[in-house]
Amino acid sequence: MRQSELFTKTRKTAPKDEVAKNAQLLIRAGYIHKEMAGVYSFLPLGLRVLNKINDIVREEMNAVGGQELTMSVLQNKELWEKTGRWSDEVVDNWFKTQLKNGADTSLAFTAEEPITNIMRDYLNSYADLPKLAYQIQWKYRNEERAKSGIMRGREFLMKDMYSFAGSADEHEKVYEKVAEAYVKIFQRLGIGDRTYRTFASGGVFSKYSHEFQCLSPIGEDTIYVHEGKKIAINKEVLLPEVLGDLGVTQEELVEQKAIEVGNIFSLGTRFSDALGLKFKQKDGSEAAPVMGCYGIGTSRLLGALVEVFADEKGIVWPESVAPFSAHLVAISSGNEDVIKEADRLYELLKDSGIDVLYDDRDVRAGEKFADSDLIGIPTRLVVSEKTMSEGGIERVDRQSGSTGFVQDSEVVQQLQK
Repeated sequence: MRQSELFTKTRKTAPKDEVAKNAQLLIRAGYIHKEMAGVYSFLPLGLRVLNKINDIVREEMNAVGGQELTMSVLQNKELWEKTGRWSDEVVDNWFKTQLKNGADTSLAFTAEEPITNIMRDYLNSYADLPKLAYQIQWKYRNEERAKSGIMRGREFLMKDMYSFAGSADEHEKVYEKVAEAYVKIFQRLGIGDRTYRTFASGGVFSKYSHEFQCLSPIGEDTIYVHEGKKIAINKEVLLPEVLGDLGVTQEELVEQKAIEVGNIFSLGTRFSDALGLKFKQKDGSEAAPVMGCYGIGTSRLLGALVEVFADEKGIVWPESVAPFSAHLVAISSGNEDVIKEADRLYELLKDSGIDVLYDDRDVRAGEKFADSDLIGIPTRLVVSEKTMSEGGIERVDRQSGSTGFVQDSEVVQQLQK
């Protein structure tokens, strides 16, 4: 893409009412547009990043047997009444409305009820289990106070997967398989070394649930990390019994602030019982499938990556999700030869299958470099009179700031690596 054709522009300031660093930088760099508190539109650059995060999540969910679907956003009141979750006294952040025929409906904030209802038509026998179904869908939560930018909004994109197993043992195997997939996701996103499987309250269905917490000083959660075991404990369950279960002592733990980037729960048979989901066992008797749910807020993850990696100059994207692999910057000062060389390199990179944003704008070099730092693409390639006289291209690594000189003939090969 030529930057001169991109309809978004960078800006020096963010809206005065935006206090979260992730939203400030994303707005200034032209990734998102703030519609109202807790509600953001994803612009072309932001959508490219969001789609890459979704693709990583999708690949790892498919790898463990997940099957993707999309469920309706509008919800059937009767299903939620059967599970006791329609009441505002039980769930206080619904977005509810009425259809023109007077029927009550709402916007989805999760999907245990609808996915269980769907499975009533398809899970009939033990031979049908286990099954995992997921979606990547916009969710809506009527938060009293939206904060933390895109990390806690009233509208957000989430991958929610649901598992159905024939027994507690079968469920446990599925649960651990998904947990391993989450580890792979965070490794691919560049935050694996700072993300911990964290023991949290399991509610009434199991002793523990598990959060995946990414260390960050702006995190809303307090966790206690055991570096040796690569696990953590949420502050809410830091009790002697939990320490004993995990075989650790409090002296071995380090207190940290963290951002929750994923969670997994055992649901038991609560939803399958309430909604009448049954299957025939080998002996012919009926049983309710044991369920689990597995969430990752992908739009939240985008904000978390900004919080974790950004520096004083702007955003720094991991290579796996950057909107483009390279940012080509032409410093021409009106020199037509420089423009022709930059144009030639742009076409070469495109033809070689490399995603490149080409800053072909007629603006000062300082503005181009400042915008490049703010946008945060991992590799910057600079073409100028100086680089042309030396027969190559200047390559700048956005994360480290290191610079080097690349021969024209080597730039494609280096980027492909």
